[in-house]
Amino acid sequence: MSSKDYYQVLGLGKNASAEDIKKAYRKMALKYHPDKNPGDKAAEEKFKEISEAYAVLSDPQKKSQYDQFGSSGFHQRYSQEDIFRGFDFGDIFKDMGFGSEDIFSRIFGGASQGGRRFRTKKQRGENFSMEVRISLREAAAGTEKRISFLRGGVRQELSVKIPAGIAHNAKLRIQGKGGSSPNCGLPGDLLLTVKVGEDPEFTREDDNLIVERSILFSQAALGTSVDVPTLEGKKRIKIPAGIQPGTKIRLKGFGIPHMGKTSKGDLFVKISIKVPASLTSSQKKLIEELAESGI
Repeated sequence: MSSKDYYQVLGLGKNASAEDIKKAYRKMALKYHPDKNPGDKAAEEKFKEISEAYAVLSDPQKKSQYDQFGSSGFHQRYSQEDIFRGFDFGDIFKDMGFGSEDIFSRIFGGASQGGRRFRTKKQRGENFSMEVRISLREAAAGTEKRISFLRGGVRQELSVKIPAGIAHNAKLRIQGKGGSSPNCGLPGDLLLTVKVGEDPEFTREDDNLIVERSILFSQAALGTSVDVPTLEGKKRIKIPAGIQPGTKIRLKGFGIPHMGKTSKGDLFVKISIKVPASLTSSQKKLIEELAESGI
């Protein structure tokens, strides 16, 4: 399977439209199609490469996964079989005057001597899917979960390592733990969808965290210091005088780790101002005096 950037393979930028992707593939497929380059192995390899790129980038769901996780992350989740499963090149090849079934059997499945009959391709076992639920703090730190599932009617148990920084609804592929092949091929994979729960203190936005803190009007006007929660414990921060409601104070590097990297997102402390529901007579008098002074 190609590890190259699919956009580069098709000569496109990452903001390419669906029509741009189709046009680029059509142009390159006309050039490298094996029927136009008989016996040219380099052209055949190029045709495989651009077809794989087109199968991903023309599928909205696969394209979204590729854009989110990048090449290596995408290929941890999708095998070549997954990439081409259910994909039909028929319409675009028909427009170009080519058939699709024979060529893909030949170059991806392999042809027997003479090119007229094809080897029976060993079918991979079925992929299994299940969910695993973790907390936001487990997603931030990374964790290990014990899961159990049925495989061939037999209960299986596995310990699964979940990397730090994993996103909600991200998928992990555990190779070879799916269904058995019906004709002695490779077993399928187990696909785990990670569900990250909500946290009582933090809201997550990508790899950043947001926490809210309310302060008194007097503290907002004069400045103050408050304790705020972080994933590493409480931290005292200064709030400058004159801060406005809704202002976010950034704590660099106190967010969620970027998956597979040593760097982290940020923590933002969102400030709100408490407005008292009722006032004592002396408080009311003081505020009236402040109002008269223009505050």
